[in-house]
Amino acid sequence: MNKLTFITGATSGIGQATAEKFAEMGCDLIITGRRKDRLNALKKALESQHHVKVAALHFDVRNENEVSEAVRDLKPPWTEIEILINNAGLAAGLDHIQNGKLDDWERMIDTNVKGLLYMTRAMAPLFIKNGRGHIINVGSTAGKEVYEKGNVYCATKHAVDALNKGMRIDLLRHGIKVTAVNPGLVETEFSLVRFHGDAEKARIPYEGMQPLRGEDVAEVIWYVSSLPDHVNINDI
Repeated sequence: MNKLTFITGATSGIGQATAEKFAEMGCDLIITGRRKDRLNALKKALESQHHVKVAALHFDVRNENEVSEAVRDLKPPWTEIEILINNAGLAAGLDHIQNGKLDDWERMIDTNVKGLLYMTRAMAPLFIKNGRGHIINVGSTAGKEVYEKGNVYCATKHAVDALNKGMRIDLLRHGIKVTAVNPGLVETEFSLVRFHGDAEKARIPYEGMQPLRGEDVAEVIWYVSSLPDHVNINDI
């Protein structure tokens, strides 16, 4: 299978592991992220190790103009995208609601909800024009349940859960599949970002257990993407 795949947030964690898995399986890629050095290094590594074609697009999903421009500027054959993996997302802060920091709230809402919407709005017309497509949204078990101090982060992932369902209904008539992948605890840079770089605090959520790795989630994303056209995993 060589389906051109577009992955947001590819410079670390689940996104990077997914890019590596898809390249290993022979897929050409468009990878995106905010950290240009990491993005370019990943592009070179994937091309060298797996002999696939990789385009690296440097932009922030929170910026609608950058998202729209990046997709609009794509030229053939890079317009023949078949899979969009909306992976970019984050948690910022861990506070009771009365102590929440507005900057953290805005950052999560802008990335997890608005960024996903901007990417989907830019890409869906291309899928419809091409007559095919599969959108895979990386959510969280936090989109199913709520935990103490998770308030706004959980709210953003509940929004993603609702958007998954809405997208699936709206795009079904166009033959476009939509899948939600909702992992639990995954040990990536996620916790480090949440605690604003405090490595000691970042270790605490994983104490006494074996969390998932980015590679574990990447395997699931590959599985749902590799099924026949008439098979869709709605939610996993």
